Amino acid sequence: MSDPTRASSGAASRAEGHAGGGHDGVEHVDLLVVGAGLSGVGVAAQLRRDFPGRSLAVVEARDAIGGTWDLFRYPGVRSDSDMFTLGYGFRPWRDRRAIAPGSAIRDYVRETADETGVAGLVRFGHRVVAADWSSADAHWTVSIEVAGGAGTAAAPRLLTISCAFLFVCSGYYRYDEGWSPTFSGQDSFAGRVVHPQHWPDDLDVTGKRVVVIGSGATAVTLVPALAETAGHVTMLQRSPTYVLSLPSKRKPLRAWRRLLPQVVDDRLIRWRSILMALLSFQTSRRSPEKMKAFLRAQVARRLPDDFDVDRHFQPSYDPWDQRLCITPDGALFRSLRSGDASIVTDDIVGFTPDGVRVAGRDGQEARELPADVVVTATGLNLLLFGGMRLSVDGVAVDPASRLTYKGFMLSGVPNLAFAIGYTNASWTLKIDLVVHYVSRVLRHLDRHGYRSAVPVAPTRPGPTSPLIDLSSGYVSRGVHLMPRQGARSPWRMHQNYPRDVWLMRHSTVTRDGMRFER
Repeated sequence: MSDPTRASSGAASRAEGHAGGGHDGVEHVDLLVVGAGLSGVGVAAQLRRDFPGRSLAVVEARDAIGGTWDLFRYPGVRSDSDMFTLGYGFRPWRDRRAIAPGSAIRDYVRETADETGVAGLVRFGHRVVAADWSSADAHWTVSIEVAGGAGTAAAPRLLTISCAFLFVCSGYYRYDEGWSPTFSGQDSFAGRVVHPQHWPDDLDVTGKRVVVIGSGATAVTLVPALAETAGHVTMLQRSPTYVLSLPSKRKPLRAWRRLLPQVVDDRLIRWRSILMALLSFQTSRRSPEKMKAFLRAQVARRLPDDFDVDRHFQPSYDPWDQRLCITPDGALFRSLRSGDASIVTDDIVGFTPDGVRVAGRDGQEARELPADVVVTATGLNLLLFGGMRLSVDGVAVDPASRLTYKGFMLSGVPNLAFAIGYTNASWTLKIDLVVHYVSRVLRHLDRHGYRSAVPVAPTRPGPTSPLIDLSSGYVSRGVHLMPRQGARSPWRMHQNYPRDVWLMRHSTVTRDGMRFER
């Protein structure tokens, strides 16, 4: 929000979208977005549209727009949600590919940044390390490390920017390091060990034996992609994951739908995808045995009759206790059926010079899986807010000790929003609603002369749970770092888009624990 005390002197510069001078010569912007990935570009585009007269800047730690979709370059990288909901509501995805490759998503994000003018607002090589809110000045002081420049050995310099509202779109995992446990004997392995998060450009698996350790979305993506050229690919998992086959492309439009305006067709496609995902989630929660049976049946009919489906594709947990893995057009099952890939569900004893040794289960003997390349698709490391330190009036804020307000603000922390999407639906659906709600809050501040909005948690919040309520390994390892959610609205993050549409777009912003201050 613009500082009312500087409204007249700074109006001209803000009208042109430029930053103004702040206290003690520190650069000041009205709105600061951290991160230029899928969330950051979407948030910045909508804020720029809603508040064309305000100064807006986007800081990005890396040197490119795209976030996750620019970082991950492993073979076959693609969306694990359908693109008709992962795409922006204000710029619909119109490619027929419902499950799109990472390069297409990266291009889509960059094209959106160009078309909306966000690309010109991004400052690359800017990593936020700390942010302190001043109640007296009603603004954030943000400390930023600025990289010395590509190809230089110069140390980062420290830059300070102040802002009236801070929107953090840095996701919740570490970009510089994935989760890669060290296995016994790994140093003795004669081949190459790689992690998907930093896939080497020079790696060629043609004709080689590859072992992919993992059972999540990355492994399910990698195995069929590597099997196209590798000699053989083995998917090695300690425990199975639910895998669902979905069509990779949308069917051609029916004749009657060709008569509809494009905007109507976009909305129909989007809502169909939303409701199908919600139906899957609700069925899993209310009738887990029915969903288990459905998932097992669709796997069994795509594999040979003698394939041990229960061992390799029937987890001990209920569907949606962890995210379902998607394999477009049954790619994983096709690779297993052809013999180009195989799956092993066993415990890892350790590496040997020639591969990976696994322990026997159910009376099987321990054995070695020969490998020239081992891919550790073992997951992510959680990191909230890109690792930045938060404080209010000089007092450190531990996010893990705070409740989340509607899934995007922290109790007791003014004028700060963060972007964390749904776990049971497309990430972007939640982010679109969050930025809409933030715009409503900013307008309310303007109309009534307020300078800050802060969620105030109830004195007796009752039972709490982690913000990301999944049992996945990466969540379990980092749950102590994450903020909490309460048992009831507005302190609970609902995994229900239609309900959130009402909560974020139509409910009043002046109730439910939000305090406005002048």
